[in-house]
Amino acid sequence: MFDQWVKCEKCGSIVNKIDLEENLFVCPKCNHHFYINSKKRIELTFCSFQEKFNSIKPVDFLNFDDYSEKLLKDSQKLGIDDAVIVGLGYLLDDVEKKYLVGVGVMEFGFRGGSMGSVVGEKISLIAEECYNQELPLILFSSSGGARMQEGIISLMQMAKTVGSIDKLKKNRIPFINVVVNPTTGGVAASFVGIADIIIAEPGAIIGFAGQRVIEQTIKKKLPPNFQTSEFNLNNGLIDCVIERKRIPSFLYQLVSSFYYWKNKITVVN
Repeated sequence: MFDQWVKCEKCGSIVNKIDLEENLFVCPKCNHHFYINSKKRIELTFCSFQEKFNSIKPVDFLNFDDYSEKLLKDSQKLGIDDAVIVGLGYLLDDVEKKYLVGVGVMEFGFRGGSMGSVVGEKISLIAEECYNQELPLILFSSSGGARMQEGIISLMQMAKTVGSIDKLKKNRIPFINVVVNPTTGGVAASFVGIADIIIAEPGAIIGFAGQRVIEQTIKKKLPPNFQTSEFNLNNGLIDCVIERKRIPSFLYQLVSSFYYWKNKITVVN
């Protein structure tokens, strides 16, 4: 009986799990957006999805203590091999016309969504796929930053992903990033910031270092809403804050505009 109820971590309201799921895991009292895993995110956003590059597995380059065991534990728990799922999908909408897009959805539940060699490689590969097929790329970012267990290999993924996505930008192929809570560290400092359009869910934390670390460094108290989606919007770092239930239709509108102009305009060399 008691496992049918969930306490909202923001307002403290007790919410029935069925009601919460019907509301797309958003608190009906305060609009707090609960964590959802990558597979649920794909289910809510795309009417069909084909995963790609799922044969790439993480490697314990440094023989880091317990790293292999932790990778196995997360993999068994979540049914994925690393902190991102990539592929091709059709956006979910009520209209009959469907648009194919490249998709990447990060999984915070897998090693805190940290970006190691596999995450960087998969994002780069799906960007290359979008470049070759002239498809818009949509990424859902959720990360604690670089994966320390992979050392410099992890940090190199920042440049690698930016380089792959830059090819899209130079060829006028849209890259849309949807920021979900939290997105920090090397992920926020690399491909997220160069997106053509940056969307965020309400209340998502977006930044590089954590608030406590910054306060200790600058010796000043920061605003209570520091690094939230709303704070970043007010300071011009993202383009819009969109509720979860509206994200699929909003993405559909953006992508349909791209396909419209793609069919209308012929580039003359």
